[in-house]
Amino acid sequence: MIETRIRKVGNSAVMTLTTEMLTILDAKEGDTLFVVRGDDGSLKLLAHDPSVADALAAAEVVMDENRDMLQALA
Repeated sequence: MIETRIRKVGNSAVMTLTTEMLTILDAKEGDTLFVVRGDDGSLKLLAHDPSVADALAAAEVVMDENRDMLQALA
């Protein structure tokens, strides 16, 4: 577990991400992060858009189901 604090900057609340947190997320300054709410009310911080990952997984299923047809088109 990594502990961090929330502080006020102007009219916003800011959480500082340590170098260790950025390394775990494989993120760097200026990257966009995504916050996803879990079923249990928790929040997950993601470095990659979860909707893109879902779309890629769906595309992989379609490609697996239609492998012969896609090879014929190639």
